[in-house]
Amino acid sequence: MTIDESVRAHVERTLTEYLSAKQSTMASLTQELADALDALVEFILRGGKRIRPTFAWWGWRGAGGEPDAPAVLRAISGLELIQACALVHDDLMDASAVRRGSPTVHVTFERLHRERGWLGTSERFGMAAAILLGDIALAWADDMFYGSGVSANRLAAASEPWQAMRSEMLAGQYLDILTQVEGDESPEAALRVARMKTAAYTVERPLQMGAALAGADPEVVERLRAFGADIGVAFQLRDDLLGVFGDTDVTGKPAGDDLREGKRTLLVALGLQKATQAGADVLRHCLGNQDLTGDDVERARAVLLESGAVDAVEAKIEALTSTAMHALQAADLAEPAGDRLAELAVAATRRNH
Repeated sequence: MTIDESVRAHVERTLTEYLSAKQSTMASLTQELADALDALVEFILRGGKRIRPTFAWWGWRGAGGEPDAPAVLRAISGLELIQACALVHDDLMDASAVRRGSPTVHVTFERLHRERGWLGTSERFGMAAAILLGDIALAWADDMFYGSGVSANRLAAASEPWQAMRSEMLAGQYLDILTQVEGDESPEAALRVARMKTAAYTVERPLQMGAALAGADPEVVERLRAFGADIGVAFQLRDDLLGVFGDTDVTGKPAGDDLREGKRTLLVALGLQKATQAGADVLRHCLGNQDLTGDDVERARAVLLESGAVDAVEAKIEALTSTAMHALQAADLAEPAGDRLAELAVAATRRNH
């Protein structure tokens, strides 16, 4: 099976091999560290769509990259370790108990602390473990990228989007929590967070990174970034809809989790803007309410539907997808990259998980 036929499968294999080597090296220090690293590696390899390296691969192929490029595959697979860092820390900041149908990292280590009867509080130990393991994932991402075996000049070209992406992802995380604590309910703030926290490191920068690895012309890179920026925001808006309306059995997260976490998404911002006073009161009651019930979630869903907020977000997704497709067509990519990126765009913006 070629990489083109299943980028995800090849990324899984590459990650598994790399993480196994990292575990062997670090686990020799002490068994306690080995147990912690086991939990991190299990988290990284537990599902995931591997969407970031997939976009990077088709950026590489679209700019003329060869179909058989194991060093490039290693470099772009490191994107999943940046994603792992983001998820571990995001779950901690949002106090999420479940990710992909299993306990989050901080919850796993809280339980370990309680079961072993260790000193101090379980919550603080879980928090500290999650911060440190997320940091290890980020360090491993750099190791994987810079040790991939890609030529020095191409690696230098791809370092610009790689480095920008890490900073943007962390800055976007900060803007997300800042928006929550400030209670900023404006659609503009919600879109700003979506662009920086998700769009840049999910689609735009991976595409730029793949194209840079192939030595793409600046014009091709610019059009790929335009495509990626719009599809990345549309991806986040779909995620926001699933955060309220998604099926728990499919998404792997509790129903209404975004409401419980107090996320000021575009969906919520438009709901507050468009709803009646009574409807807005229902939404504000739900936002950040850790004791949210199933009935509360159903009431919030009704407000978002009846106010027209859901329709407005769907319209925004369609508009962003349309402008992204125009940019993609103008990029004049080597095939089959154009067709595959168009398919990925549809899959990212119309998915149910």
